[in-house]
Amino acid sequence: QVQLVESGGGLVQAGGSLKLSCAASGFTFANYKMGWFRQAPGKEREFAAVVSRQGSLTEYADSVKGRFTISRDNAKNMVYLQMNSLKPEDAAVYYCASGKGALWMNGEEKYEYWGQGTQVVVSS
Repeated sequence: QVQLVESGGGLVQAGGSLKLSCAASGFTFANYKMGWFRQAPGKEREFAAVVSRQGSLTEYADSVKGRFTISRDNAKNMVYLQMNSLKPEDAAVYYCASGKGALWMNGEEKYEYWGQGTQVVVSS
């Protein structure tokens, strides 16, 4: 069956770095764009970053641009989110998701499969 399993979350000090990973299985990984979303306590889930099917194109939310880098390895069915210069407002549960459609279409309805999320806590 389809599985997306995130890992790499944890507690980090403001200004620090974390690298999230997402292992995909049960579907043709290279046929899907892969995105990272996040949901902070009391807030709606929001788009963070997306990478195209072959990994050549990326897009980021303005709030993470220049600090986060999304990448993928189609040979390993993995997608990553390198997060640098973390801020307290980056604290959230981070979800990876697989989707179809143009890269700029980042509404949740464009994403078919979702992981269970990994918690990121940023201390100030």
